[in-house]
Amino acid sequence: MSTFTSDGLRLAYDDIAPAGGHERTIILIHGFSSNRHEGWRRTGWYAAFERRRIRCIALDQRGHGESAKPHEPEAYARASLARDVIALMDELGLGRADVFGYSMGARTALATALAAPERINHLILGGVGGKLIGERALPAGNPMAEAMLAADPDTITEPMLRSFRQFADEQGEDRQALAAMTGVTNPPFDTAAMADFPSPVLVVAGQRDDGAGDPEELAARFLDGHAVTVPGCDHFSAIPHALTKAAVFDFLDGLLDDPYAR
Repeated sequence: MSTFTSDGLRLAYDDIAPAGGHERTIILIHGFSSNRHEGWRRTGWYAAFERRRIRCIALDQRGHGESAKPHEPEAYARASLARDVIALMDELGLGRADVFGYSMGARTALATALAAPERINHLILGGVGGKLIGERALPAGNPMAEAMLAADPDTITEPMLRSFRQFADEQGEDRQALAAMTGVTNPPFDTAAMADFPSPVLVVAGQRDDGAGDPEELAARFLDGHAVTVPGCDHFSAIPHALTKAAVFDFLDGLLDDPYAR
């Protein structure tokens, strides 16, 4: 594990370069209540990138894993999470890189790309789709925070909320920090800036990921957008799936079929 400082917070990351050199570099940004090990190493992405001679740099987002975990909601504005990614690139002397985010990590990845488009070679947004457009991070009543802070997880009746709470407990995450993260209201993404974003973008989500929406709808917002739907997968099963990996590597190699292009 390595660390760096962003906004005064100590953040953890892995930097894995294949033996004998690498041909490209990708930054990996995990989802809510996950961490770099659970989101990327256990699901086989570290090994997959190493086999492809790709240097992968996986960040524990603030509030997660081995990174700092402030309990103040204002620490978790999406713009701050994007600054962490740019600060990591600066720390490592990376002028440009590919960026791959999943779920909440996809939101951080997109915010990073729109804030600094000149730093992005290829952008991969996983576990999201058309519902990303115009969304607000804070639902009425903030049920995710309530799920994270519930004394008894058996009282959580909504399946998706129960899944995230169970996941957080399994990873030993700081549930107070996670609840604080859900207390931020972020502005909608700038669709005009998305339309002008110059680099290729892949949107990939599971067919049964009801919370994501249609990947095609989101991909269509970009100049060079591509969409892939992974059959039979929900939000959690799509990330380790071989078809997701195939879509990502085809995209990086420029081999996706024309019907996905926008």
